[in-house]
Amino acid sequence: MDESVERAAAAIVDGDLVVYPTETVYGLGADALDTTAVERVFEAKGRDRSKPLSLGVPSVDAALRDTRPSDRARRFLRGFLPGPVTVVVECDPSLPDALTAGRSRVGVRVPDDEVALSLFERAAPVPVTATSANRSGSPSVTHPDDLDPELRESVAAVVDAGSRAGTESTVVDPERNVIHRRGAMADAITAWLTDEAGTEPVVEDG
Repeated sequence: MDESVERAAAAIVDGDLVVYPTETVYGLGADALDTTAVERVFEAKGRDRSKPLSLGVPSVDAALRDTRPSDRARRFLRGFLPGPVTVVVECDPSLPDALTAGRSRVGVRVPDDEVALSLFERAAPVPVTATSANRSGSPSVTHPDDLDPELRESVAAVVDAGSRAGTESTVVDPERNVIHRRGAMADAITAWLTDEAGTEPVVEDG
């Protein structure tokens, strides 16, 4: 596994795409600061350019290099990461517009998965794109055997860690008290936000 992770980290640094495991589903990774690599992620997924990608990093401290979270968001990051949560925060202007779809906010992912964290650490200080390794509109991938053949052809490495849980991360903006997508740990996140904001969060996906 170490050799597989090392190859994948080297591929990311070289501008290539890789598939890697998280505690939820398999992700599609590339250098999140490289506009060309980010564009290739969109192409491989067939993803609408108006939908931003998230950052995968090995720790909250690493996330702070590329983001500018509020005090509440920082407390949330420290409280819930690593974990199956994508935390939307204010981003540093240095992040490419291709990644954020020209927005001022970006999702942060620190998976609770030893293999994913090892990959992110070896790719550091480059942050890695964090998006599911499936064609847009298709089910998320919980095992490399289920990868779309064309998507598999577009990547330089696949880190195979067996089957994953399958429940996607909850996507939350703690500063704005919004849950964009309910997923893993949604109830605990709702309780934290309600306590912090004094009102239940807006849940966009119903």
